[in-house]
Amino acid sequence: MERMLKIHQAIQSARYPNATGLAGQLEVSTKSIHRDIEFMRDRLDLPIEYDAARYGYYYTQEVGAFPTFHVTEGEMVALLIAEKALQQYRGTTFEKPLVSAFQKIAEALPETISLNLSDWSDSISFRTSALPQMNLEVFDQLAKAVSRKRRVALHYRKPGQKKAQARTVDPYHLSNINGEWFLFGYCHLREDIRTFVPSRVCAVDETGDTFKRPKKFNIEDRLQGSFGVHSGGQTIRVTIHFSHQVADYIREKIWHPTQQLKALPDEGVALTLQLSSLVEIQRWILGWGAHARVLEPESLKNQLKESAEKLVALYGQPSA
Repeated sequence: MERMLKIHQAIQSARYPNATGLAGQLEVSTKSIHRDIEFMRDRLDLPIEYDAARYGYYYTQEVGAFPTFHVTEGEMVALLIAEKALQQYRGTTFEKPLVSAFQKIAEALPETISLNLSDWSDSISFRTSALPQMNLEVFDQLAKAVSRKRRVALHYRKPGQKKAQARTVDPYHLSNINGEWFLFGYCHLREDIRTFVPSRVCAVDETGDTFKRPKKFNIEDRLQGSFGVHSGGQTIRVTIHFSHQVADYIREKIWHPTQQLKALPDEGVALTLQLSSLVEIQRWILGWGAHARVLEPESLKNQLKESAEKLVALYGQPSA
């Protein structure tokens, strides 16, 4: 659209620009210019014709302004909400292109929309708790390595370790899951795909090598069956009984793509999931305290029982 706007301005100047000259100015091929002009004529209904005598394009009738896309008030509000949601990425490598994109959209908006954005801005906000402490320079290096398929050497510190360990990694994908960033890539030390937390990366060194991401790698397939990030090679049926005090909270969200809900006689609800790992679901269940009771599998019951016993030992028996 930006390129077509420049073509429109050149035609309006009455200099009869041609495809070769426009291609040189806009640093594209003449084929691209021809496609742009066809789009302007056929889709935007601009009266463009070619003058064989002057070897250039012109408008057969007066054109007041370049056609812009039209948006409704609802679409403008949706755009504002999206901008609010993206504010959490200020200071990251995404900030500059996001700001640029929103500026271009704002400049192209028609002047016929009447909407008090300040009122909406004061009415809508996003707040994320427990934001990860992340080195933005490291994150920027990882993002570029993923997009350019550059092999990197990570200085990575796992939880509980005092010293960082060297890992040579082919970074396949960066994903934000539940507000936290994760890097999925092939670890040459483990000879397998591993998940790394960018906030635990102390430094990133370029190796100078590139890699080809396997066609079979798909982030959706990898996370299928996980309750967050952890996944395994099995399918485990998990059923949890939630008391009536928290049943509405459970009904109001989609916790997992496989979830099934069943109303219970005591006004509680049973949530059934098909998972490949129990690591994250165990922590989640503990967060509901006595309002959540696991019905299956037995292994998850035992894990929670062990955790409960440790909590009792830590805090002592409740007073009578």
